Amino acid sequence: MNNTGTLFHAILLGLALGAGGCGKKQDAAKTVQVKGSDTMVNIAQAWAEAYNGLKPDIAIVVSGGGSGTGIAAIINNTTDIANASRELKAEEKADAKKNTGKDVVEHTVAYDALAVYVHADNPIAKITKDQLACVYGEGGTCDKWSDVGIEVPGCSGQEIVRVSRQSNSGTYAFFREWTVGEKKDFKLGSRDMQGSKDVVDLVEQTPCAIGYSGLGYKTEKVKAACVASNETDACVEPTIEGAVSGKYPLSRALYMVTLGEPAGEIKAYLDWVRSDAGQVLVEKAGYAPIPKEKRVAAAK
Repeated sequence: MNNTGTLFHAILLGLALGAGGCGKKQDAAKTVQVKGSDTMVNIAQAWAEAYNGLKPDIAIVVSGGGSGTGIAAIINNTTDIANASRELKAEEKADAKKNTGKDVVEHTVAYDALAVYVHADNPIAKITKDQLACVYGEGGTCDKWSDVGIEVPGCSGQEIVRVSRQSNSGTYAFFREWTVGEKKDFKLGSRDMQGSKDVVDLVEQTPCAIGYSGLGYKTEKVKAACVASNETDACVEPTIEGAVSGKYPLSRALYMVTLGEPAGEIKAYLDWVRSDAGQVLVEKAGYAPIPKEKRVAAAK
């Protein structure tokens, strides 16, 4: 082959490699990483699957690990969206700004009622904030079901088995702050589960147990107790309606967090999640949708 032919082939090879590189960048741009809250994993996966059906060229990649994991990822700019079942702390917002130069933006995408679960055979009809603090809180003396005025069939010794979440969970942070306050902690000895479903699974199998998890994880084998803020307040059942209205005391917003205002495919996805099409899936998954007047008008 003469020098002209060699040069020609070299140019073609360079163009091919350049095109291959562009293809990889294009593919990477079509992947949206979503990481964080285990409470939101079910609905996040449902959103991702439905959106992929509408836009097969966009890959929404969902992973859990807890709100703390997602927030750490957004602070370090290693995810496009962080799912969080709690608001970010001031220091977390400051760290994100310091690391990335951008302010975090919390987008409300649904509401959740955090239910207090007991075994299906547990006769409890009502539990108060003070009783939950007595059961879970540091220094609390409620170690047996008789300490809250009931006897549970099949619970040998009536010892309360406290089921909780790991400390990086937004559910843990929300429940702890509501029951004992921001400056106090839970006592040692609880069974700390990695996921929301794990809490319900253990309570199902344990007559002595009490645990807390999202309403979307309720099964027929557990009872969601009626909750009151104090002895004189009305007891409120955990429901979707109660979560939206705020009447249920353990209701909370669920967030998708971005660095700065979203753009491009990330904005398109968030708009769809907050549209009628995305919010229909919220209700199907057992969460409370955004009220219609607050939804984003997105193309179907």
